[in-house]
Amino acid sequence: MPAISIRAIHKRFGSLHALKGVEFQVEQGEFFGLLGPNGAGKSTLINIIGGLARATEGSIEVLGHDVVGDYRHSRRQLGIVPQELVFDPFFTVRETLRIQSGYFGLGRENDAWVDSLIDGLKLSDKADVNMRLLSGGMKRRVLVAQALVHRPKVVVLDEPTAGVDVELRKSLWEFVKALHKDGHTIVLTTHYLEEAEALCDRIAILHHGMLAALDTTKALLARGIGNIRCVNIKTSEPLAVIPESLQHKIKSQDGNSLVLQLNREEDSIVNVLDVLRNAGANVTDLETEVADLEDVFLELTAAGRS
Repeated sequence: MPAISIRAIHKRFGSLHALKGVEFQVEQGEFFGLLGPNGAGKSTLINIIGGLARATEGSIEVLGHDVVGDYRHSRRQLGIVPQELVFDPFFTVRETLRIQSGYFGLGRENDAWVDSLIDGLKLSDKADVNMRLLSGGMKRRVLVAQALVHRPKVVVLDEPTAGVDVELRKSLWEFVKALHKDGHTIVLTTHYLEEAEALCDRIAILHHGMLAALDTTKALLARGIGNIRCVNIKTSEPLAVIPESLQHKIKSQDGNSLVLQLNREEDSIVNVLDVLRNAGANVTDLETEVADLEDVFLELTAAGRS
C-alpha cells in the first residue's frame, strides 16, 4: 500500500486550472521530493492532501484512507509542516503542543512524546516561552513538532527551512533524517535544490500544474543536462587545430582556454587529455564542473517536458 496515492487530480479556481491531471504515488518509507517553480501547484496539491482544499476531480489516499471520504483516518496518519509561520501568540511552546495533541484526542498520556519532540528539536530552553517571543527559526521548529505530535506515519514538509539560518537548518535535517530512519515517510518541498539532491530517494517536478518529471534522483541527474560534465582546459599556447574527435564537444574557445561538454558516462577525461597531448597541446590547468539537480530542474521547467 502506498503512503500517498494521487490519482488524476485536477483543481480549478474559476478560470485558473491549477492542477491538471497530476498522478503519482509515494511509497511507504520514502524520502520523496516535490519540486517546482512558484505557481506550479505544489502547495495546492499539499492542501488537497491535508484536507484544506477539495480537488475538482480525482482522488487522494493516505495509507489507503481517502482524504475526503475517510478524512478522520487519513489525517491521523498525516502530519504537515506548513510553509507559513502560523501560531497562536497566547500560548507557550509546551501549551501549543498539548493543545495540538488534544485535537487528536490525546491528553496527558502524550506528554512524554511532547517532551521528546521538544528535546529532539532543541526547544528545551524555550518550552515555557510564549510563542510570540520566539525567533522565526524557533517558530518553524514548533511547527515541525506540531505536525508530529500525534505520531503520524507520513510527514509533509512544505519549505521547512525557508528563512532558517544555517545552524538551525542543519539540526532540523538531522532530526528529520532520524525520523526517516525510524520508518516515517517524508515528503519534502523546497527551493534549496541541494537539499532535495542530498536527501530525496525520488523526485516529482511540477510545472504549470502538470507532472514534468518523476524519477529517482540518480536517474534525473543522469538525463539531459544532468549527464553533462563541463571541463575547462587551459593550454600553454592556443590550439591551432582542434582534434576532430573533440570538435562536437566544444562549448567555447577563447585563446588558450577551451571548454568541453562531456557525457559523464561515456567520455573519459583521461582520453580527452591524451587526444590533446597527441595533438601537441601542453595542458597547464584543468577544472571540471558537473551539472546538478538545479541544472536538471531548470532544463525541465524551461522546456516544460517530461
